[in-house]
Amino acid sequence: MKKRIVIALGGNALGENLKEQMEAARGTARAIVDLVEAGHEIVIIHGNGPQVGMIETAFETAAKADRHFPVLPMSVCVALSQGYIGYDLQNVIRKELDSRKMPIPVATIITQVEVDPDDPAFKNPTKPIGGFMTKEEALEMQKRGVAVMEDAGRGWRQVVASPKPVNIIEIETIKAMLAAGQIPVAAGGGGIPVAKKEDGQYHGMGAVIDKDFSAAKLAESLGADLLIILTAVEKVAVNFGKPDQKWLDSLSAAEAEKYISENQFAKGSMLPKIQASLSFVRARPEAKALITLLSKAKDGIEGKTGTIIRLVQ
Repeated sequence: MKKRIVIALGGNALGENLKEQMEAARGTARAIVDLVEAGHEIVIIHGNGPQVGMIETAFETAAKADRHFPVLPMSVCVALSQGYIGYDLQNVIRKELDSRKMPIPVATIITQVEVDPDDPAFKNPTKPIGGFMTKEEALEMQKRGVAVMEDAGRGWRQVVASPKPVNIIEIETIKAMLAAGQIPVAAGGGGIPVAKKEDGQYHGMGAVIDKDFSAAKLAESLGADLLIILTAVEKVAVNFGKPDQKWLDSLSAAEAEKYISENQFAKGSMLPKIQASLSFVRARPEAKALITLLSKAKDGIEGKTGTIIRLVQ
């Protein structure tokens, strides 16, 4: 049965440099076109964790070397990441489509996502960006006034505010592309964070929106049947990494909340994926979310693997 699917692809899965990104994008293209070939409508949203950090660092370094170079606002860094990640994705997806004689247009939409300027997140930065640091490097950054945190046992990273998405500004453009039978790459990096000011115009905010929450908002706004959040494991687990680890085939909202209260999911890793999935299925009780590996997405849709999250079992 044909489904409207929003696929959330992690920024870390796209590698940490341009060569790695291109190679990863090719594998991504094959898996996505498999779903298109099966008859599904697809919208792609990607993360930008390593990439936006590299962009911000590059311009900061340039500004230190030459005062004529600006230090770019985080909103502009996100916009840049949307452009160059989307450029790679749309090209490799188009090539894969062409190789299968499927003349379907695919394009990247530079997407703004509205946030609430009074969101408490602005007072408590928690979103990791950029590359990993040692504890010593992190402490040095902290002395310079940069917020840092330990990221799910993987190392230390810079953190910025991560407000919740309120509205996808370009949602009608995304809908128009779907109606025309095209494939949108939208809300990259969680979207460019903006808020409407007194002049009636949207202005960029110093934040990074979690791409999983933006994917949930996008899927809700599009009336999607399925939200797929891709991760580094085939299924969600409780007691992860322990002798009594248990893989989960499915989760109800109540079960998920219970596990969240028990701190079963890492804050910088699986927790936002579970929370975003819950947000989506609560907004669309007839729909479901799937958390799995990219290579297992097609099998997950068919119920063969992955963790399915529903409002009720």
